[in-house]
Order: sequence, then structure tokens, then C-alpha cells
Amino acid sequence: MGTSGRRTVRDLRRGNRAVLLRALYFGGPASRNELSAETGLSAATISTMTGDLLAEQVIVEAGQVDSDGGRPRVLLKVNPAYGYAVGVDVGETQVKVELFDLDMTVRARAHYAVRSAKHDPELVARHILTGVDAVIAEGEVSAGQVLGVGVGVPGIVEPGPDALVRAKTFGWEAVPLGALLRAGTGLPLFVDNGAKTMGQAELWFGSGKGTRDAVIVLMGSGVGGAIVTDGHLYRGAGMAAGEVGHLKIIAGGRACRCGARGCLEAYLGAEAILDRAGVVADSADEEAALARLLEEGSPVIGESVELLGVGLSSLVHLFNPERIVIGGWAGLMLGGRLLADIRRATAAGTQAQPFQPETIVLGRLGPDAVALGAATLVIEPFLTGAGAHRSVTTIA
Repeated sequence: MGTSGRRTVRDLRRGNRAVLLRALYFGGPASRNELSAETGLSAATISTMTGDLLAEQVIVEAGQVDSDGGRPRVLLKVNPAYGYAVGVDVGETQVKVELFDLDMTVRARAHYAVRSAKHDPELVARHILTGVDAVIAEGEVSAGQVLGVGVGVPGIVEPGPDALVRAKTFGWEAVPLGALLRAGTGLPLFVDNGAKTMGQAELWFGSGKGTRDAVIVLMGSGVGGAIVTDGHLYRGAGMAAGEVGHLKIIAGGRACRCGARGCLEAYLGAEAILDRAGVVADSADEEAALARLLEEGSPVIGESVELLGVGLSSLVHLFNPERIVIGGWAGLMLGGRLLADIRRATAAGTQAQPFQPETIVLGRLGPDAVALGAATLVIEPFLTGAGAHRSVTTIA
């Protein structure tokens, strides 16, 4: 009984600390009085916890503001230099590795090209590990200051210490990416689907901020997505929810990279759009080739907008989101010029009651959103206190 009581007290303290840290991280700088009002924690609890966090240098003072008739109130914020997170984007054409401080400011970057026809798992793992060492050195921080490494990859990531990745577009079937990385680093590792990491980034810092129910669509070479319900990413029973690119929009339609037919990804995403237009381009040249199609006003672009509207309409009817965010380099390129057309195409097939066209918006975080989101996999356990001593590969 005594053990249970001690555990309950410890959990309560950790929970209070997490509430305080999240309030400061997402809403700071703030005074102790403001933190008490925001969190519902007592002034005494706030005073004790902020004292401990200041002593640990997890938080720092951030100036003062005048108070009504009393002493100026000291503002507090999370110390951006307390720790660092590495975010990795494993994409079609490159492995991108970035080092972030706790303000999510990029401190260092490393890029490694990969050929779309050959995503050798061992080579990808070596690029990631080399990049981690490179950004830590360039950022002039010690490995002990790095809270962990988050990795965003295409496909389905299975829970477990090996972080098995099933990515048909890469030809990966149960690739133990976590085990490959663990052989080369002792840093805490977190592996997740790249579209979901982008969704997390947009939810925390971008166009999804403040929403409880949203759909985030990533359009790059292919199409992915993330579903947000009640403020959290929805993963489904097998961690595979949100595979927006494999919604079927045409029965028996074009062959998709997943092996099925008629998928949204068989028509959208840069690779499919260019193929439908008869343009042959290596993955490294897709961005320039898609830009040319837009400039030329290719009819394939108009068809793509209509098909995207069909897919988004289905998502509206399935999830009734308060916001749909379009991201990824190809999505931002199309949406940057044709957002009004995308909204119109979606509205054309959608019941008016659950949908307002202006709820479709562009992502605010740009093409780096996957790496930024991967870094949030590291920040989440820092905020909750769940990952301070974690040394095994985990799935966020």
C-alpha cells in the first residue's frame, strides 16, 4: 500500500510538472500568477516547481512586466539551450538531418542525396548517423545535450524496439530501421511516419495550431496524411491510419506504387502528375518539372485539382474536420497558385453543412515540416518527463 502511495505522489508531481512545462512551452513567457491561472495549479505548487526548474536550468527568467500596485512580475520561459533535438526527414530524393534548440530554431543542417530507385536501408541508416554526428559538431553542442533523434520515414512504422518500417515505395518490407540506427548511436530514438511528423509540426506550430479536429495532407513525390482527432494524431489499430494517398478515387484506375489501383497517389503527388502529363523526370528534377507544368497551364494540372477535390471531399465526409492543411513541397506549389480552385473542387462534391471552403489552408512551415515534426517526437517526452532516461528505440 505504501509503495502505491509513493508512486501516486510521484506521478502527481510529474503530471503537474508536465502541465507547467507545456503551458510555458506553448504559451510562454509567463509570470507565476499567469501560470497558476492557466494551469489551475496553486500558487504554492507553481512556486515550488518553478524554483526546481530554475535550479535545473530547464526554465529561465525572461524579463519583467509591471503589476498593479505591486512589485514587477518576473516572466519565465523554457530555456532554449537546455537541450537539443535532432529531426530527420527520410525523403524520396534525400535524407535531411537538422538540429533544433528548444525554441525549434535550426542550429545546423546536413543533406544527403539518395536515388529514388535505390533506397538501400543500410545506406539510409548510414546517412542518418553521419548526419546526426555532423549537425551536433556544427551546432557546437555535446552529445549529452541532445535529448534524442526523431526520424520521419514513408510507410507504416510498427511499434517495438526494432521500429520495423514497411514502405512499399522504397521497396522496404519490415526493415528494422530502429535496430540499424541503434547500432550506431546511443541517443534516444523515435521513429514515425513522415506525414504524421509533418502533421504534428503543423498542429503544434503551424496552420493546425489551435484545432482539435483536422486533416493534414502531405503532397511531395507521393501523397500522405495525418488525422487529428480531439487534438491528437489518430493512428488506428495497426498504426496505419492517415494513409490518405491510398484512398480509392477511381475503381480499377491507374496502378499505384502500393500495388493497388485507383489510389489518390496514382493521380496526385509530383511523380504521378508528371507521368500523366507524359513528362519523364528523375525524382531530383520533379520540382522544376512540376513548376513548368504550372507555368504552361497544362490540362493535367486542372485534372489534378479536380481529383484532389474528390479526395478532400471524401475526407470531409469521413472526419468532418474543422481544418484541412495542405503541405509538402508539391502541395504548397499547387496550393500556392490554385488554392481557390482546390477549395471550389472540394466544395463541388461536398455537402454544405459540414464544410466551409476557407477551412482548406496551406501549411505554414514549408518543406522542412517533416524534419521539424520529427524533432517534436523528442520534445514530447521532454515535456511530459516520460523520456528523460529512455535509451531504447520507441515509436511516438
